[in-house]
Amino acid sequence: MPTPSLAALPIRRLTLRDLRACADLSEDRGWEREEHKWGFLLTAGKGYGIDDPRGGLVAACVVTEYGSWERPELGAVGMVLVAERHARQGVGRRLMRHVLSVMGTTPLTLHATPYGRPLYEELGFKVTGRAEMLTGTFTPDTAEYEVLTRAATAEDLPAILRLDEEVFGADRTPLITRLPAFADQLRVAEEDGRIIGYTAAWPNMDTHVIGPLIARDTRTAKALVVALAAGTDRPLRTDIDLRHEELLAWAKARGLASVAFNSVMSYGITELPGDWTRRFAPLTVAAG
Repeated sequence: MPTPSLAALPIRRLTLRDLRACADLSEDRGWEREEHKWGFLLTAGKGYGIDDPRGGLVAACVVTEYGSWERPELGAVGMVLVAERHARQGVGRRLMRHVLSVMGTTPLTLHATPYGRPLYEELGFKVTGRAEMLTGTFTPDTAEYEVLTRAATAEDLPAILRLDEEVFGADRTPLITRLPAFADQLRVAEEDGRIIGYTAAWPNMDTHVIGPLIARDTRTAKALVVALAAGTDRPLRTDIDLRHEELLAWAKARGLASVAFNSVMSYGITELPGDWTRRFAPLTVAAG
């Protein structure tokens, strides 16, 4: 029986049953397997993929929707991957065109590597910002920030959700309510009994990723990072908006080194909603 052409292979929804195949696809492209992150995204978002008749996946991506269930206000596209043996054959373009069709008039955002950016520009995405990925062993900071931070409790969740929606600009309840089970640490910053920031550290292979990082100001963001770092002996990793120059310089002085730059791109909107001045790092670049 002849092998079907790539263009004839159907695109289908992915589920948690596809977790291993997604991790295999990551590994095929030289990424780490990131099964913990894949599992999170496949449950909080919608995965799309193309099966390879020889086994595994030809391609995959995940879309995480924010806003109401009936009418999402924003969709974040991430984990766009095409198997090496099928690269440069238009598969990624076809998968992204499917996402654009499914999402209709819903605005989209994504973090693009220099390799992927030309495709997204061809599809109509525009660069609206940049982020820098940092990683390394954090050197303890002895400065006093005079900001109270503590471990989050179940009672904090409503306040965290309100703050997150205010800063992000869209309701992310399905994503944020999964944080207590996904992250090893979830902390809040508090002033006069009011939550003014929150962050999480979640395991990704041999590192702890800091994100989301939402804070009233840079001083509060630093205090939250210091508190997270004190709770782990793993290297840290995070993606910081380039506009937060003070936090970037401070993190580098504390031992985190620049790994890569990503372009923040949008489709259907000229800039992301919310308040970027309080949005320091995303939960993951794959979910906006």
